[in-house]
Amino acid sequence: MFVIHINPKSDNNLRIMALETHMRSIVKALTWRVLATAITFSVAWIVLGKVGKAAEIGLLDTLIKLGVYYSHERTWNRLQFGKPKPPEYQI
Repeated sequence: MFVIHINPKSDNNLRIMALETHMRSIVKALTWRVLATAITFSVAWIVLGKVGKAAEIGLLDTLIKLGVYYSHERTWNRLQFGKPKPPEYQI
């Protein structure tokens, strides 16, 4: 979803901002975790030489980091740091 803000007091009076939905954050977290889990599994398998233990490490790592990543994304969406100020009015 995109929101267009017009601010006549600004030199750059037209801003198009993409808003992050909960579903988009979930899908981003899932796709990242698939890639990261494959890396964790591979490293654990190389180091330990055991597929079963590598799978356990990969699964545990995924469960913990999936929740942390989603929370991190949603927290940053609530922060105003680096975001343009909302317009005084909207059309």
